[in-house]
Amino acid sequence: MFTFILFDYLSTLVFCRVPFEEANLYARTFMETFGIPLGLTLFVLVINLPIYITLSLDSHVIRIPFRTAIVIEPFVDIIFAWFVAGLHFSGGASWFWHAPGLMGQVSGAFLYLTMAFLFVKPHKPRYDNQSLVSV
Repeated sequence: MFTFILFDYLSTLVFCRVPFEEANLYARTFMETFGIPLGLTLFVLVINLPIYITLSLDSHVIRIPFRTAIVIEPFVDIIFAWFVAGLHFSGGASWFWHAPGLMGQVSGAFLYLTMAFLFVKPHKPRYDNQSLVSV
């Protein structure tokens, strides 16, 4: 998840020469007010705070009951894939890849889900008959 946020952040820092080049109105306002590096940094921290909170609540620090976890975890993955990874990938890639917005978002969501199921999901504990089984 944070790879997509970092990709969007770094590509904007590298390619954005003046704030009006930024398509996101809120990010542009931060950059006009505080300058490009500080404004973008503050914007990324503020706008992604709900993501950090959600990841903390969905972590293994808080044990979710089995029946709830079966529904919640895929739902969170799909939401993150579409709204966070897709949007950040589309925003970051828009500096050098002039594809339609939906195509960039679908590409970002697909990359996120692919990486999540190849690298993250195999290493998470799995649930077996309402109990946690360590792999």
